[in-house]
Amino acid sequence: MTDLRHPGGGLRRKIWIAFIVQVAAISFATVLGVYGASAVLKHLLIQRALTDEAAHFWQRLASDPQAQAPDTFNMMGYLLAPDIRDDALPKFLRGLHPGYHSLPRAQGGSLVLVDRKPAGTLVLVFKQEQVDALAFWFGVVPLILVLLLIYLVAWATYRVSRRAVSPVIWLANVVERWDPKRPDADALNPQNLPLDVEGETLVLAKSLHGFASRIERFVEREGNFTRDASHELRTPMTVIRMACDLLLADGSLNTHAQRSVQRIQAATRDMLALVEAFLILAREGDTGLPDEDFTVNDIVRDEVEKARPLLLDKPVLLQIDEQAAFGLHAPPRVLSVLLGNLLRNACLYTETGSITVRIVAAELQVIDTGVGIRADELARVFDPFYRAQQGQRDGHGIGLSIVRRLSERFGWPVSLESEPGKGTVARIRFPDSKQLGVQGTSE
Repeated sequence: MTDLRHPGGGLRRKIWIAFIVQVAAISFATVLGVYGASAVLKHLLIQRALTDEAAHFWQRLASDPQAQAPDTFNMMGYLLAPDIRDDALPKFLRGLHPGYHSLPRAQGGSLVLVDRKPAGTLVLVFKQEQVDALAFWFGVVPLILVLLLIYLVAWATYRVSRRAVSPVIWLANVVERWDPKRPDADALNPQNLPLDVEGETLVLAKSLHGFASRIERFVEREGNFTRDASHELRTPMTVIRMACDLLLADGSLNTHAQRSVQRIQAATRDMLALVEAFLILAREGDTGLPDEDFTVNDIVRDEVEKARPLLLDKPVLLQIDEQAAFGLHAPPRVLSVLLGNLLRNACLYTETGSITVRIVAAELQVIDTGVGIRADELARVFDPFYRAQQGQRDGHGIGLSIVRRLSERFGWPVSLESEPGKGTVARIRFPDSKQLGVQGTSE
């Protein structure tokens, strides 16, 4: 049975990957958002607070010249008179120009506002400990809480989604274990389904059950047909062939009667080959014939001998050119049908000259000196019921169609090369052949 599993994993794995990617994206966005909020808190809100505090202080100083610089739990203030240099300030605050400053951690990491007025210079310092505390409580803690909430929601959603797709995964596993030739319909019988199979999955399971049941009936009908057809069609053909052999063995027939019997015999042979080809193609999946190790050269000799009666009234040399010998592991009868159709086609369209079956490494060539095929006809010769030089030869127009279908079924590519008035070369390649040796040419 064909393995339906994919390297990328099943539906459950894909859902897991999707949730991981989703959680990672949301986490990244959350971290970025909290970091941005922390930066806003640190550089905008605190700056605004320091600016408002400075404005409030200058108002107090205007109404009370003895007002002291702010000194609170969060900030420390320094007021320098206009004639006093900044040497009176702590060392890390000296040399700062008016404006807002965020000091490096090596210098304390404080946020500083220097506000210079005619009444003096006010230096407000927002303490580093408070900056860190605000960053922790308004940045790190919310971040941890949000991430935990995201992970919990994502995990719960994954569990629910996994449970929701479990019936689909179960159904896929059941179908994967099916034998394509005989699917087990009982596994999807509504009475055998798990309790969690419902909704669309239940509809799909019932549909697959009905489909598998029809396939089982179809396979059974196909087996009955091929068995009955094999017997009912071959038996009368065999009787006709044997009757022709007996008539030809009777020397009392005149020349005209012998030719008529030979035509009946040839038509019977063609019909037997055609029936066998149709039976092989009618079987789904396999031919019903056992695979064997055989030598291609032996099949070629047998088919050439079967084709000789088709040339009894023609000055045509039928020969084998064995430049190599190779074997195959396949049903030998399939190669017989394929090669027999090519030989009959060559015999039908060759009036004089020769027909050569050449055996080279991993390839068979049927070379004739017949009428050939025009380029516009060559592209259509494998179509069912199409005949090149139509109306000039007998035939059903399905021989090459059978050749193409058998070659595609068994992976033996077939190609044709032809030139009108010079002949045709048909090639069959065997990629999985085993080289055996080299032979010679025989007639």
